[in-house]
Amino acid sequence: MRQDIINVQRALSQKIIGKDHQLKLAITCLLANGHLLIEDLPGMGKTTLSHALSQVFGLQYSRIQFTSDLLPSDMLGVNIFHSNEQDEAKRFSFRHGPIFSQVVLADELNRASPKTQSALLEAMEERQVSIDGVTHALPSPFFVIATQNPSYQSGTYPLPESQLDRFFMRISLGYPAWEAEKAMLLQQDASAPLAQILNEENLCEMQREVAAIHTSDAIIHYILRLVSESRESNDYPNPLSPRASRAILQGAKAWAFVSGKSYVTPEDVQAVFVAITAHRLTLSSHQLAQGQQTHAFDGEKLSQKLLDSIDPLAA
Repeated sequence: MRQDIINVQRALSQKIIGKDHQLKLAITCLLANGHLLIEDLPGMGKTTLSHALSQVFGLQYSRIQFTSDLLPSDMLGVNIFHSNEQDEAKRFSFRHGPIFSQVVLADELNRASPKTQSALLEAMEERQVSIDGVTHALPSPFFVIATQNPSYQSGTYPLPESQLDRFFMRISLGYPAWEAEKAMLLQQDASAPLAQILNEENLCEMQREVAAIHTSDAIIHYILRLVSESRESNDYPNPLSPRASRAILQGAKAWAFVSGKSYVTPEDVQAVFVAITAHRLTLSSHQLAQGQQTHAFDGEKLSQKLLDSIDPLAA
């Protein structure tokens, strides 16, 4: 399995050049059975990363372009009435929407209306959708990769805190370094699809192995001290929820697995902590409306400050 992970990382690095840390975080998120939020400017490779992940893992892929006029039924699906059927039970059939896929790219999620954004909540949390009182199970594995544009760009709607909290991890690719962008420009087959390395059975087996990674009481206490500090200190406007503490633990396990270890160390917690907590610690839309300054509550800075405040050896 370790060699398979190395091969996956190597293949992804052919598409997203010079972003090895972000690629490892994305793989970690998938192995932890979470959902990934990518926030960046247009053209940074967000869509390319999502498509490449589905290709190397051999997963079914669909893309939903979120716009202001997108309706929940456009994403989830709709019941179709057949007037030519005689049997009442056969007159309706459910037409699946693009959400019924193993890897779903929710592109520019924050351009859709709040009603459409909220339609994702049940799918992300329960791995199912409800249409006209009937529940439909989503495929397994089910992995949502959502992209959002910076909030200062026109035509965006802020994601509610309840939805942000359901994203396991948030990353940003950012501008490539000089040499990385040069290598990208010199690529002759940039649009060529990646070869499949694993399949869904391999992925599910890896996810089970991640869940079984050994975690000592000292690591659990370290995570608990981190989340407790966010709740007890006045420095953090939005303290971390129990869902966040569970995500930190699962993310640390997945990072340890990707790193070839069978146990979690404090370094594994630290490696994933900012990506898992930064979008949870940022100001709420209500706090922004009250005029609080965003630069004083930057999510990444808050996460790093929280991480620096707790000594893992004292946990």
